[in-house]
Amino acid sequence: MPGVSTLRTTLVRPALAALSGLLAGFAALAAAELTAGLVRPAAGPVTVVGRAVIDRTPAPVKDFAIRTFGEDDKLVLRLGILALLALFAVALGLLAFRFRRLGAAGVLVFGLVGSAAALSRPDAAGAADALPSVLGAAAGACVLYVLAGMACPDAGTAPPDEGAAGGWSRRGFLTAATAVAAAATGAGLAGRGLSGRSGRGAVASRDALVLPPPASPAPPVPEGARLRTPGISPLITPNRDFYRVDTALVVPKVDAATWRLRVHGKGVARPRTYSLGDLLARPLRERDITLTCVSNEVGGPYLGTARWLGVGLADVLRECGVRPPSQGGAADQLVARSVDGMTLGSPVDDVMDGRDALLAVGMNGEPLPFDHGFPVRMLVSGLYGYVSACKWITDLELTTYDAYDPYWVKRNWAARAPVKTQARIDTPKAFARPAAGTVMVAGVAWAQRRGITRVEVRVDDGPWQDADLAARTTVDTWRQWSYRWQAAPGGHTLTVRATDGTGAVQTEERARTLPDGATGRHSVFVTVP
Repeated sequence: MPGVSTLRTTLVRPALAALSGLLAGFAALAAAELTAGLVRPAAGPVTVVGRAVIDRTPAPVKDFAIRTFGEDDKLVLRLGILALLALFAVALGLLAFRFRRLGAAGVLVFGLVGSAAALSRPDAAGAADALPSVLGAAAGACVLYVLAGMACPDAGTAPPDEGAAGGWSRRGFLTAATAVAAAATGAGLAGRGLSGRSGRGAVASRDALVLPPPASPAPPVPEGARLRTPGISPLITPNRDFYRVDTALVVPKVDAATWRLRVHGKGVARPRTYSLGDLLARPLRERDITLTCVSNEVGGPYLGTARWLGVGLADVLRECGVRPPSQGGAADQLVARSVDGMTLGSPVDDVMDGRDALLAVGMNGEPLPFDHGFPVRMLVSGLYGYVSACKWITDLELTTYDAYDPYWVKRNWAARAPVKTQARIDTPKAFARPAAGTVMVAGVAWAQRRGITRVEVRVDDGPWQDADLAARTTVDTWRQWSYRWQAAPGGHTLTVRATDGTGAVQTEERARTLPDGATGRHSVFVTVP
């Protein structure tokens, strides 16, 4: 019946061609995942393409992603890449409906893109990093060529009748498609298993690590430093709640037994390489320090305070013969490199001026979580994280600002970025509906290296009123505050401002995070019924 044949040609065959493309894409990713598990998990095509996208995304777009998706920005990116790959696969399947060889060749283009992305990474391990993308694309091209040939044996011409010799067989196609799906699923699961196995040594090394007691414990927390106001941020942020902002699409899992830190570069009289055991054998310092991300908008969530345990970074540098520029040193920038190729640059004078700058090994009484840099990370109090807080650190190079621009500076962020004075209202939340009467307004304020001496609250356009400050711990930690507000019915705007230890009052001038941190005063609007 010509009508049935025509319907099959116009509807069924294109649908099967699109399905062929999806199965080819699935097979390509599964084969690549299996190869990456055998070669190097970090070389998987979704990971390397995702990293390439992150590296090439303009800073304002990254800032938007962090503001919009928060710590889920990397999940959104991975899902977006997979969605685009699926659309690409469907398009190639439809192309193969008419031009089978051209469709299969299109899959190979995916392999070239993945290979180029893998080899362009600063942490690339050589030509082997291209193998997952190449072999995955080859597998996908073969699958598409075969399935498209079964679904559309005479591409570009009228199809023969179903069941005719050499013609199209629905049963044969479905059998082949099912076999491909099953094989790809098995390969993908095997690849995931191999990738997971590669991180087991790192997990075991963290589980076995016993941190020595600090030679210099953190100062005792003063009485009255912790307010009990419901809704206020705790003085010490639990590890599970500590913010995470970085470019790692997959969190590196580094085996502590094989980890090394190299110190070298301009003005380093005695270059050295340290193991974790070398660091743990040194006197350890325990300090409460607030870290702040430069992507934190006014009133934003990307900061937290932890009790860190680590080695004095300045002591390590001096041991290697490093002198700060103020003492005649040749280098003014310390570039820290992560195992995933990230680079951050810190002023050598700041690192060595006596502040708490640590190579941290512990966080809140336990080894660093993988999300926060196990086995060793760097942090420098008073500087935004993008110029100081390198996670999964593996290299320290002394250089100059004129000679080298780290990752974020190349993307138009400022080379030097001291933390700005800020205050945040934690409670009541924006658009809350507190009852009339006494309402506790509370939050935190911070100005690392300067400390907070005053916090004031304003209701609507009224006068600034002093808030009650919790006892100060150190100049490097945030300070809790509270204010008893006699709330009257109606809509009200609550605004907060802080004064730091130098006497500088937090500016009301609004500025975005780029290039060196947001400014302005946090406010919330509430309605009192």
